[in-house]
Amino acid sequence: MIHIQNKKDFTAQTELKMSPLFERTSQLNQSQEWRRWGGHLAATKYELHHENEYFAIRTKAALLDISPLYKYSIYGPDAQIFLDRLVTRNIQICKVGQVMYTPWCDEEGKVIDDGTVHRLDQENYRLTSAEPNLTWLMENASGMNVSINDDSRTTAALALQGPNSRVILNCISSSSLDDLEFFRLKDTTLQGIPVTISRTGYTGDLGYEIWLDSSKSIELWDLLIEFGKPFGITPTGLHALDMARIEASLILLDVDYISSRHALIDSRKSSPFELGLDWAVKMKGNNFIGKNSLALEKTTPSDWKFRGIEIDWEPMEKLYNKAGLPPGLPDMAWRNSTPLYYNKQQVGYATSGCWSPIMKRNIALAHIQSDFADIGTTLDFEIKIEHFRHLTPASVVETPFYNPDRKRSCPR
Repeated sequence: MIHIQNKKDFTAQTELKMSPLFERTSQLNQSQEWRRWGGHLAATKYELHHENEYFAIRTKAALLDISPLYKYSIYGPDAQIFLDRLVTRNIQICKVGQVMYTPWCDEEGKVIDDGTVHRLDQENYRLTSAEPNLTWLMENASGMNVSINDDSRTTAALALQGPNSRVILNCISSSSLDDLEFFRLKDTTLQGIPVTISRTGYTGDLGYEIWLDSSKSIELWDLLIEFGKPFGITPTGLHALDMARIEASLILLDVDYISSRHALIDSRKSSPFELGLDWAVKMKGNNFIGKNSLALEKTTPSDWKFRGIEIDWEPMEKLYNKAGLPPGLPDMAWRNSTPLYYNKQQVGYATSGCWSPIMKRNIALAHIQSDFADIGTTLDFEIKIEHFRHLTPASVVETPFYNPDRKRSCPR
């Protein structure tokens, strides 16, 4: 038996929604620049430039409103069986208090969306996603004893990211977070506010995500700002987050890949293997949607790989010098498809990139044909200088670009 609440999928809703934290974020947003995220207004930056917000992620503590994420409660006797059918990870081995990142696919093994599964209790899970997935959940839960509830509006979420995030939370948490391991969660209270804290994030740094009732979200925001001031806490928008997630080599829907639900042609679709998510596909122990197609793909490897590239500095500088200009570097992440060549033949395309301020490197994420995707291969990256296109060398490199030990480590 299946129990469904909030049956109306957000895809049928067109109104512009406000985060439960909009009362605070709108007051703080000096730039008044916004982007639509999950149908909500989300700040792209709070200050007139996002540089300070970026460095807060890497050197202090960044506070982000991530409430626009879609959040689904999945609970009941068949909840684990249902999720094993849905996602590519093996939910059988997911312990209470554990979080798993996972994609989920259509029958052809092409990625629909990606997100996280939180095991809150023996029969209680939370699924997060970038896009509305309620209809997909309902269709695949048919005949199962599972309840599905759309908690997207009733549950708020805050991300506290950066090297000072743990000490700030320890100042106000009823229990220490020193022993909370990477991709684990715990229930606690922050100055009396009941929350669930997961050691997760989208920055590739030490960080936490805080899940709570929407009615308490403003109170918690104010509390974090108050206790975080001595540690450099900084409200942070999507521009800085975009740079951090590229450094961490974390993919973004509608930028680095297109959902198979929305792709107009097959060549726009990607399998987990084509997105570098081989590690998140567990072929043993469960029978998820798309498994047969992915099993076939494993025997005949894909023509494409998802890689990191680094644009070489000196050749690019020479091209700018020849035009009488200093090298042009983006001050924010870019998201336009950029061709990659080998011996003047196009062999791939970069999907997003940025100048990394902390690593002093010009980096990008890219889809590359498998024959040209080996680490260390030199390709040509297309750039435009004063209306003219040029090619400049770029190297295929290991990812993630930025991967500090503190992301996973716990204090002694």
